[in-house]
Amino acid sequence: MATKSASRKKSSRVNETAESMSARQKEIAVSEFFAKNRHLLGFDNPRKALLTTIKEAVDNSLDACEEAGILPTLHVKILAVDSNGKHVPTPNMTNHARFIVSVRDNGPGIVKHQIPNVFGRLLYGSKFHRLRMSRGQQGIGISAAGMYGLLTTGQPVQIFSKTSPRAKAHRFLLAIDTQKNRPDITADETLDEWTDGEETVRQGTSVAITLEGRFQRGRASVDAYLEQTAIANPHAEIIWTAPDGEVRHFRREVEEVPDSPDEIKPHPYGVELGVLMRMLKETEQKHLGPFLQKEFSRVSPKVAKEIVDKANKLTKATISSQSYTSTFDHGQTEAVHKAIQDTKIQNPPTDCLVPIGDRQILKGLLKETKAEFYTAYTREPAVYRGNPFQIEIGIAFGGDLPREEQARVFRFANRVPLLYQPSACSISKAIQATNWRNYGLTQPRSGMPEGPLIVFVHMASVWVPFTSESKEAIADYDEIRKEVTLGLKECGRKLNTYIRRKQRIAREGQRRDVFKKYIGEVVKACGTMTKVDEKKLYDQLAAVARSKTETADVILDEDGKRVKVDPDKPDPNTPGPNGAGGRLARDESVIVVEANAKQPDADDAASEDPELFDQAA
Repeated sequence: MATKSASRKKSSRVNETAESMSARQKEIAVSEFFAKNRHLLGFDNPRKALLTTIKEAVDNSLDACEEAGILPTLHVKILAVDSNGKHVPTPNMTNHARFIVSVRDNGPGIVKHQIPNVFGRLLYGSKFHRLRMSRGQQGIGISAAGMYGLLTTGQPVQIFSKTSPRAKAHRFLLAIDTQKNRPDITADETLDEWTDGEETVRQGTSVAITLEGRFQRGRASVDAYLEQTAIANPHAEIIWTAPDGEVRHFRREVEEVPDSPDEIKPHPYGVELGVLMRMLKETEQKHLGPFLQKEFSRVSPKVAKEIVDKANKLTKATISSQSYTSTFDHGQTEAVHKAIQDTKIQNPPTDCLVPIGDRQILKGLLKETKAEFYTAYTREPAVYRGNPFQIEIGIAFGGDLPREEQARVFRFANRVPLLYQPSACSISKAIQATNWRNYGLTQPRSGMPEGPLIVFVHMASVWVPFTSESKEAIADYDEIRKEVTLGLKECGRKLNTYIRRKQRIAREGQRRDVFKKYIGEVVKACGTMTKVDEKKLYDQLAAVARSKTETADVILDEDGKRVKVDPDKPDPNTPGPNGAGGRLARDESVIVVEANAKQPDADDAASEDPELFDQAA
């Protein structure tokens, strides 16, 4: 039987030829590729697809508002609908359902002729080729979300845009032709007035996508994403309406638009050989010296000469600053590339980065979390593969945060929350590798710290090295992990100071309670045996108890030592009651509040309102 089967299989085989195989080979459009591999863009499952769609639309809106110098106000809404597009007031939250996801902003709008390209073509945008910090990088996100909606519901994307209060509004209905990666416009209207519900919209952009999804609450949910977005972007106002009708308002805490980052040239250290060959072919500079100075950052005439001299020693052909760029062969280009790596070149400029800043991080954490200790720290800029980046750390501890759980980790890249793939992220690996036991916390071996703790880590860069196109985790470069680790240690030291101080004061308070418990019994016994003045004896013993446990009444410095204070001569230069508080209280990046007290504004930091610092003690 086996012989017969093998024989039948062999007889049905048709051998291909090079000609027959070549007849089936054809170009693949990028949209067709991603339509088949949508998991690469973050559309793995219905729940994640819903979140990714919101994320891409919100990122685009925030970027547009900031570039135009407008304080962003975003209306984010998910509406459950049936297959006919009618609203479903009580959607089933556990199963797949059909939703209309809409995000509207008050930004500069989009000019009419660009609307179809922005929303109906993959890899189309203005951010891919420029080196400056921005949320979007690839020009895929929102058009991919529209493509996902088209695949799952067949419904086109609806876009409204109005570029100024006096301009007319434009409404488009469009889909993506995945075979050609082009927009397929089904409706194009010009409107005198644009209304959203009862509100007349004066300016901005709105995108609405109908898709199959699943709405759930929890840590990796739309709620969590918008909450973390509000923390990292305290200058933004977000009005969020969930499919069950619940409305949550993330208020604006900062009335200033972040500075606009400058665009920079690529740094020579980050340029690979193949890229250098292409740049030599495409440059408008005729000679090597001007090419190095004009096409790269931090290359002065002196540095360019040094590179040329070193390259000249590495090749038999003579290379000079006047060598024609169009004549460079492979050997000469490789010599220039090696010379660049051997030349000491100043780090790239950092005005292309706009970090959030310690005060803004504290404002964001204060308004969305209820802890008792807050600190933030911004590292100096560093470089990986020629790309500048900057790491910022924030910590919230105690208060109403869960005490028996792992610490919550908020990861951000260019102010965008990262909710998936934590184990693949350099930030998570740095947190796990840090010894949190040194800072007064418990930590399983090689695990996350445990306790009432939130760890906030933000990476700002001109090019964040994501592990995939879905932008969910940061690649584990040594330079990035080192910067995160150093920032965590700095914040950990401040946290440890606070924890040790609380523990020592608590211990002394417990000792005093023991004294107080037995002083009355001792006085009563002495009064029975002798004719002692019981009130006088009680006061004397109470004074002894106070002196032995005086630590419970004072604030300790970061070394756990008592700050000597003369109640009659307070030191005006030292914050805290009677001039006590130590260096921690003078640190503007630290805020301590009583656990049940009303959350203050970050401007009311401990250094400026010493009572807050004392209340926690």
